[in-house]
Amino acid sequence: MCLFVCVCVCMCVCVPTCLCVLCVFLMNLQYLMIVPWLWPTVSLSLTVSCLQIRSDQDRNISIRYSITGVGADQPPNEVFSIDPVAGKMFVTKPLDRERRSSYHLRAHAVNMNGERVESPIDLYIYVIDMNDNRPEFKNQVYNGSVDEGSKPGTFVMHLAAFDNDDNTTANGMVRYRILSQTPHSPIPNMFTINSETGDIVTVAAGLDREVMSQYSIIVQATDMEGNLNFGLSNTATAIISVTDINDNPPELTSRTFSGEVPENRVNVVVANLTVIDRDQPHSPNWNAVYRIISGDPIGHFTIITDQHTNDGMVTVVKPVDFEQNRAFMLTVVVNNQAPLASGIQSSLQSTSGVTISVVDINEPPYFPTNPKSIRFEEGVPAGTSLTTFSASDPDRFMQQSIRYSKLADPADWLSINNTNGQIITTATLDRESIYVKNNIYEATFLAVDNGSPMASGTGTLQIYLIDVNDNAPSLLPRESQICERINRNAGINITAADTDTDPNVGPFVFELPTFPASIRRNWTVSRLNGDYARLSLRTQYLEPGVYEVPVIVTDSGNPPLSNRSIIKVKVCPCDENGDCTLVGAVAAAGLGTGAIIAILICIIILLSMVLVFVLWMKRREKERQTKQLLIDPEDDVRDNILKYDEEGGGEEDQDYDLSQLQQPDSLEHIISKPPGVRRVDERPIIPESQYPIRPVVPHPGDIGDFINEGLRAADNDPTAPPYDSLLVFDYEGSGSTVGSVSSLNSSSTGDQDYDYLNDWGPRFKKLADMYGGGDDE
Repeated sequence: MCLFVCVCVCMCVCVPTCLCVLCVFLMNLQYLMIVPWLWPTVSLSLTVSCLQIRSDQDRNISIRYSITGVGADQPPNEVFSIDPVAGKMFVTKPLDRERRSSYHLRAHAVNMNGERVESPIDLYIYVIDMNDNRPEFKNQVYNGSVDEGSKPGTFVMHLAAFDNDDNTTANGMVRYRILSQTPHSPIPNMFTINSETGDIVTVAAGLDREVMSQYSIIVQATDMEGNLNFGLSNTATAIISVTDINDNPPELTSRTFSGEVPENRVNVVVANLTVIDRDQPHSPNWNAVYRIISGDPIGHFTIITDQHTNDGMVTVVKPVDFEQNRAFMLTVVVNNQAPLASGIQSSLQSTSGVTISVVDINEPPYFPTNPKSIRFEEGVPAGTSLTTFSASDPDRFMQQSIRYSKLADPADWLSINNTNGQIITTATLDRESIYVKNNIYEATFLAVDNGSPMASGTGTLQIYLIDVNDNAPSLLPRESQICERINRNAGINITAADTDTDPNVGPFVFELPTFPASIRRNWTVSRLNGDYARLSLRTQYLEPGVYEVPVIVTDSGNPPLSNRSIIKVKVCPCDENGDCTLVGAVAAAGLGTGAIIAILICIIILLSMVLVFVLWMKRREKERQTKQLLIDPEDDVRDNILKYDEEGGGEEDQDYDLSQLQQPDSLEHIISKPPGVRRVDERPIIPESQYPIRPVVPHPGDIGDFINEGLRAADNDPTAPPYDSLLVFDYEGSGSTVGSVSSLNSSSTGDQDYDYLNDWGPRFKKLADMYGGGDDE
């Protein structure tokens, strides 16, 4: 079998020619033939035949040809098709090498029965590249930087363009060149670009950020190895920033600066130093750092840099004294945070002198020794001169006087001479006073000069008071108890309290006085140690009671002081444990058996009286609740009147004629009444006279009296209700044929028949019984 294969490779329909490759496979032999092929400029739907396969058996039998593989029956489908009879292959769609650069197909030959007459052959179709893609930059604008003052050949930045065409051919080989540079200072060609790599480097020296801080360069990328006639091009912009270096030293705007400061002031700006630096603002190359190199050995001043203006603020950090230094001559040098660039020298204007004058102000007087301590024995009498507490005026160049006064003297013991500061006592000094703390008494004094304005200072005087034996000891405890019979372990431990201090306190001496003689006859004192002794009975038995035992206590001062103290001792009967019994304690308090019994009887009588009073109150309350009313219990209508939970009447009062309660259409029958006839259910037309207020019985003793009093008040008041023409509570309709039920006279006088009330139903039965029952009311 012999197969002829012709392949046409086209990139776009506008390309006029292409090549056709004829491949002949015959068993193990392979032939390659390149045949020129013409592709006219037509529509994309134009079908072009570029290959033909043929079997040598088609002379004897009918052969049908087909192809399979990617581009035929596999995606992308129908890129290639074949004439099944002639074996011609066609390209039905434009080919794009950038999408797919080759195709692998298989050709088949079968007879009319579908039986294979030849073995399938492989067809390899390679798409030949055409220059149909321009170089593309990833960005339209690139940013780069280079230090000012850079030498020629310094790398600046890199640009790269990508071409989708085959980079092994001229179609994909890109070359670069610079089209323009803006601005042209100092020369139009400050930069160049490597045509193959796209690296931009400097060409000449002279980059100065302070003159020109940025350059804009248009770079062109062209394929076909940069051939402008055949190649395709594209452009991008490179922005080159000239970065700052510290090539400009800071310069102070003046050779000398001056300022002034009040003495004894701190954190005050006394001078402002201005500087000029042409480097990039707010960068380490621009930020100024000030130093004082001479004129301030103690460190009164420092210079703080203003972060916004770069000025130097000379500030006082230690107070200055006019009497010691009236002026300061400072030498200041300024530098940058970053060191100067290589080869750059410091400017002579980086150093200046600063003159600071100190302003004298009136300083307050001060006490050289503050606080001042002195020692004196307590008990110093009034009028004693203790010391001279004087102050000094630091203003040596001012002729001023100082006056003194007392500021704080808690016990009011001292006075001070207002001109020389001499301290004199006005009362006796007492170490045991509440105003003395840890043997020290403190007083504060004020010193004021006569300057303008006046200034004052304070000083504290501490007086250490040495103790003297001026306080006698006192006995402790003041009260105690002891058993009436002598006991080996019985006794009262006593001690003493002394407000003095050593050596004017213990050891103490405890003794009983010689008079009266009964003290030493009944009591004895034995020493336990230097501060304690024991008071105990001398006799075998002492009658229970309260005894006042005098004890003389003497301290160890020089001279010693004694004090006669009284201790109240309760002598009482004791139990087997040596403790006072309750009866014994009461007896010891001075109450006999008869007195105790009398007290108990009084308590019982008082409780009995209270019990009788409570029982009497309960009985009286019970009698009040069971008291009968004057009326008969059958006539007690209170429960019937105060019944609120009844929602309807009984069976006997269900059939009411509600039409009788309707308001009449007119009041003519009331208006047309003859004169002299008055109904009590109507409000009188005549002028109403003022009647006294009806008396109110707050708590009537009898309910009958209360009702009769209310009836008499209602009868004597013509303006009082009821008159139902003004008391309409609900309108139930028109056409009522009855009059008002309020026309009944409420007077209890006169003869009137009330028997008709029995016909009004069970609700009026009580009323009928009360008024129609005869004279028993």
